[in-house]
Amino acid sequence: MAFYEQEVGVHISEDKLQARVRELGAQITRDYAGKELTLVCVLKGSTFFAMDLARAVDLPLTLEFLGVSSYQGGTETTGEVRITTDVSKPMAGKHLLIIEDIIDTGLTMSFLLENLRARHPASLKLCSLLEKPARARTKIDIDYKGFVIEDLFVVGYGLDYAEKYRNVPFIGVMKGK
Repeated sequence: MAFYEQEVGVHISEDKLQARVRELGAQITRDYAGKELTLVCVLKGSTFFAMDLARAVDLPLTLEFLGVSSYQGGTETTGEVRITTDVSKPMAGKHLLIIEDIIDTGLTMSFLLENLRARHPASLKLCSLLEKPARARTKIDIDYKGFVIEDLFVVGYGLDYAEKYRNVPFIGVMKGK
């Protein structure tokens, strides 16, 4: 028995996740044909999604990592956004595609989009695995979207609860939470 089976129920299966990642990869491949693309993986939650998506994009691309946080180990955002790890190279003139795990309130992504726009990329788009519109506090346009979910606290496939459950291979809901 896997460690999480008694604690996490399946909300989006591993097969459904991987099928959607392949669809998004094909769409991104078409949209960025002939361009040099930089995926900006938002740490830590989008790591699993970003790596699978990178393999599904049939283009030469580069990867950058950016740590942004508004959670302090709980299930609610603090509202204060901060960069915990910055990208390693200048972003000016690059075609940037932000890879995010979930758009919840939108406050973190709003901050991140503003920060990256100030670096003068050639283009800036957003790919999010999940969107939770019931919690939105600001409007965020998502160019590539995996799934829309209801107002549930989800874990797995990079999403965590107190830094745990990221390695669960599906999107799940904590039982009893």
